[in-house]
Formats: sequence, structure tokens, C-alpha cells
Amino acid sequence: MATDDRTAGPARRSNRSGPVVAITRWMENLGETGFAYLLLTPVVVLLGAIALYPLLRTFELSLYQNVLSDPEFVGLENYVQLFTGNADARMPGTTTFLPEVTTSGSFPYVHVEGLLRSALAVTIIFTVVSVFFETIIGFGQALVLDREFRGRRWVRAAIIIPWAIPIVIQGMIFYLMFHPDTGFLTEYLASWGLVAETNTLNDPASSLLIVTVADIWKTTAFMALLILAGLQSIDRSLYDVAEVAGASKWQQFKLITFPLVLPALGIAILFRTIDAMRVYGLIDSVSGCTTVPSLSCMVVETFNTNRGLASAIAFVTAGIIAIAVMGVIYQQYKEGL
Repeated sequence: MATDDRTAGPARRSNRSGPVVAITRWMENLGETGFAYLLLTPVVVLLGAIALYPLLRTFELSLYQNVLSDPEFVGLENYVQLFTGNADARMPGTTTFLPEVTTSGSFPYVHVEGLLRSALAVTIIFTVVSVFFETIIGFGQALVLDREFRGRRWVRAAIIIPWAIPIVIQGMIFYLMFHPDTGFLTEYLASWGLVAETNTLNDPASSLLIVTVADIWKTTAFMALLILAGLQSIDRSLYDVAEVAGASKWQQFKLITFPLVLPALGIAILFRTIDAMRVYGLIDSVSGCTTVPSLSCMVVETFNTNRGLASAIAFVTAGIIAIAVMGVIYQQYKEGL
């Protein structure tokens, strides 16, 4: 009897090949971490392209003078003038980029007035003070909200309300609170020496304090929510074991709560630092950029008159933010080892 060629001999082995099959086999051989990075790659590439082009374009504009009328390539001259103080004449009002250094005898020092006129110094002071107090207060709020008590949902909603208020409305609230005609806090705070008695919103020190308090009032809720998310991810059985072992509340906080919430705390500080370094709307709506200069304020104020200088300030601001981001990421990496 004749046999069918399709059934004769050893069973045929599937030998499919091609780029799709090769890619599929390569993905199957990836580890769990490698597959996670693979899934994140398209998002990283897309966000990198969206963020990288404006950054490179900003750097390109910073290499020119008279960008609109007659572009003139000057290389790094804008940066040199920025860090040597020669660009201060092109800043609005009496604003400077770096603090003015005064020499008394053989000791150089920076006086307070010069410090408050510096866009870089004001930005750093605002960022450090606001993020510090937002972290401390937000941590305290998160610890309270992490407990079970009656009305906890209502307390959470009350904490979120300031964060939900738009920046312009928030700025107008604090503007009216300290306005010479409508303000009701100026006289009380002036009696304690915290703000100027008259012309409060035009006084650099008073205005910086008001803007900083306004930012703390608004964005503390943001810190509290991020820290609360980290607190609620902690395994509650760890506290039961600690209580059985006789650990006090402080020991539980030091050995369990703080180490385990530290990653979420680092992310919260990172986000708030980036946002604080870019402060503009709050300052503009409360007192104005010439009274409380910041790096973002100087970018906006000088953009129409000197786009090359404005681009240089913007690129320097991006560099400072990048250094802060890398610092936090490096710290998180060290703690993860």
C-alpha cells in the first residue's frame, strides 16, 4: 500500500523564523526588571523628545543677541555676563542675577538688600524655606491622617481645599490681606516686627515672607498626600511585632515609619523642589517680580526685550533643577543599595 508522504518518516519539526518570532523569543528571555524597562522605553523616549527639543532650542537662543531684529551669534557671552554681573543692567528695576558682594576691609560680605535683589538668591531662599516647612507640616498632617478617628474623611477634604485653589486666586487672597486699604494682618504682624508697617507689598523682605507663607499654606496638602500614601503602604503587622517586643512609639517611628516612608518622602521633596524653583504666578499676583525677583520672573520680564538673556536664565534654571533632581535620585539610589 502506498504511504502518504505527509506521514512518512520522522515527524516534522516546526521551524518558524522571522523578525517577529525573534523579537518574541528575545522578550521571553528578558528578566522581570528588563521587561519593566522595555515597557517604559516608549514613554521615556516620547517624554525625552518632548522635553529635549525645547531645552536645546532654549540653549540655541541663549547663544544669540537681538534674536528678533538682527540675530547676532555671541556664543557663551550671555552666560559670562550673567555670572559676572554685566547683565544686571538689562534686568528690570534693580534686580541682579547674583547677590552683590560688598567688601569691608578685607572681609567680603553680602548685605540683606543685595541678597533680596538677587533672582538666584531669592529663588534659593524661597525654595529651601518653603519646602522645609511644607515637609515638616505635611509629615505631621500625614501622621494624623494615617490614624483611625471619627471625621477623618472630612479632615482630609479640609486639608486639600487650599491646594485646590488656583494660584491667581490664592495670590489675590494674600494681596488683599496685606493691601494698605483692605489688609487686616499688616498692623498685627508689624507690631511683632515681621513685616513693614507701611508699603508692605512693596517691601522686598515683607513680600518674600508673605509669598513664602502663601506657598506653604497652599502646597502643604500636596506633601501630606504623598507622604500619606507612603505611610499607608507600610505593613501594619510590623507595628504589632514592635509592640510585642516592647518598642516605644518613638522607637517605632525611628525604626519602622521613617525608614519605610523615606522613598515617598524623597519623591515628595523632589516634586516640590522642582515646582518651587519655577515659582512665578504667586509672586506676580501678590507683589510683582520687581519686588520679589525669581529666576522664572526674570525670564518672563526680560523675554520681550532680550530673548537671548532670558533664554540663558531659563537654561541656567533648568540646570539647577537638573542638579537637584540628580541629587535626590542619587540619594534614593544609595538608600536602595
